[in-house]
Amino acid sequence: MTASPGETEGLAAELAQRLRAGDVVAVSGELGAGKTPFVRGAARALGVTGPVSSPTFTIGHRYDAPVPVAHLDLYRIAGLDPEEWGDLEPYFEGTIAFVEWPEHGGDWLPAYRAVVTLSHVDELHRSVRIDCDLGL
Repeated sequence: MTASPGETEGLAAELAQRLRAGDVVAVSGELGAGKTPFVRGAARALGVTGPVSSPTFTIGHRYDAPVPVAHLDLYRIAGLDPEEWGDLEPYFEGTIAFVEWPEHGGDWLPAYRAVVTLSHVDELHRSVRIDCDLGL
């Protein structure tokens, strides 16, 4: 459980230290659960220095870092078709990719290295579950 966006970012930074190029992290949770702060914390730990914001309206951001970081938000996608997948596929090439609302990607997304689920406990606290084979 985390009690602030900073704590959520710190937990993400711990996960990030175990990721490598090609890894995909699914980040799930209801609106306002802390998905973007989680991705921001991981991106910072991976060397991203610029602003990290939700790509809800642009679908994806790619950030420069020693290993590039991709951040996708599939909230506005009803279901991927081959053409849409063709637009998203480059985000997964040579990056560590974080995907918010991964359930909207169906079977098109690469296999996940980790699945993060955030949920509201109360106004200030979030439950964070990380399922992976990285020893966390």
